[in-house]
Amino acid sequence: MWRIGSLARETGLTVRTLHHYDRLGLLSPQSRTEGGHRCYTGDDVRRLHRIVALRSLGISLEEIGTLLDGEIDPVGLLHRQLDEVESRIRKATEVRTRLVDVLNDLGAEPSARQLLRLIEETVMINEPMTPERFAELKEKLRRHVREEDLAALGEKRGDEWNALSRQEQQGLTERLRKTAPRS
Repeated sequence: MWRIGSLARETGLTVRTLHHYDRLGLLSPQSRTEGGHRCYTGDDVRRLHRIVALRSLGISLEEIGTLLDGEIDPVGLLHRQLDEVESRIRKATEVRTRLVDVLNDLGAEPSARQLLRLIEETVMINEPMTPERFAELKEKLRRHVREEDLAALGEKRGDEWNALSRQEQQGLTERLRKTAPRS
């Protein structure tokens, strides 16, 4: 049996995430200590593994709840997993191509724009943008940035967008369409 802190440490998840899964009814521990602390059993760990596996496919927590509480279509799930893996391979190939391009141009220092693009693509491969992650980032931005700063950022983004070539704009639009969170 694992208490919430030890389960969090062993899985790399946060206590906050486990609390969130409990609030959503995705992972409610089978027992608690006398002090009210959550205790997880082997069955809970198996369920958590399914949640993490489904989450890694970009499936929303709401969909995961439906899948776990109903009959999971293993063939459909495998097709979805295959699609996700193929998408990640495409993204990784794009990053690889970009890295090769930067290495080929190493006669000069890579530009900040090249490095920013590499960082963005690396993050997108390792941490797909899910609806929950998008909402979390949006809320964090709202809490930490003043309205006038947001307006200035929007104006700057518009100026930078207009400075891009038509081809760069189309490429970014296509990448955004492919990586936009699914509801």
